[in-house]
Amino acid sequence: MHIFAIANQKGGVGKTTTAVNLAAGLAAHGKRTLLVDLDPQGNATMGCGVDKRSLKSSVYQVLLQLASLDHARVQSPSGKFDVLPANRDLAGAEVEMVDLELREMRLKTALAAHQEEYDFVLIDCPPSLSMLTLNGLCAAHGVIIPMQCEYYALEGLSDLVNTIKKVHAHLNRDLKIIGLLRVMFDPRNTLSNQVSAQLEEHFGDKVFKTLVPRNVRLAEAPSYGVPGVLFDKSAKGAQAYLAFAEEMIERVNSWKEKL
Repeated sequence: MHIFAIANQKGGVGKTTTAVNLAAGLAAHGKRTLLVDLDPQGNATMGCGVDKRSLKSSVYQVLLQLASLDHARVQSPSGKFDVLPANRDLAGAEVEMVDLELREMRLKTALAAHQEEYDFVLIDCPPSLSMLTLNGLCAAHGVIIPMQCEYYALEGLSDLVNTIKKVHAHLNRDLKIIGLLRVMFDPRNTLSNQVSAQLEEHFGDKVFKTLVPRNVRLAEAPSYGVPGVLFDKSAKGAQAYLAFAEEMIERVNSWKEKL
């Protein structure tokens, strides 16, 4: 089981779009996939076609050990992958977890019992370094960083890299950066191309080959509760995320060959 956190401390960079579409893309390639929504807004949950308002239990109950993952997970109606959903209850988890033992390890513990059931677990982290994000980073083997190719994104990236280094040093020795995914990419924009080139120069093969373009169909898909890769398979954004899923599978397979 490969567990990846999708994280960026900057908001609005396509984390949830990436999480939902990568999960659907991996499932489309026959991989057993679980998507964990760690954001109290529950956007990933809704984007998978799961109604966050009618949940009997969610990731909130799992983190507080009031329900098992078995009990809380649901299947995405359209995506053929499992979802550990979130809703507004999760906002309260921050406060309630403060005094708990091993509070950073709650998600890791919950996932450990399901090692054999999934090929991939993707964790959609909230856009802040909170106790929820920390749970995601402590449970993960690696971090996928979606980012726009613009100046402010580079500023935020150095903060995130420092955070990942700290978590690696103190809480999770397995944690590493898997790669940077360039999203909302516009090849006609000179700055986009410059920032993209800078990323390749600094991070080398940590930058995924896949480029996800700005795409209206991807933006429309969540309002229908369907991942973009299924909403309109012919759209450029959908094609990009299917290619990204393939690139992730190849990357994981290449690690196995090296072992």
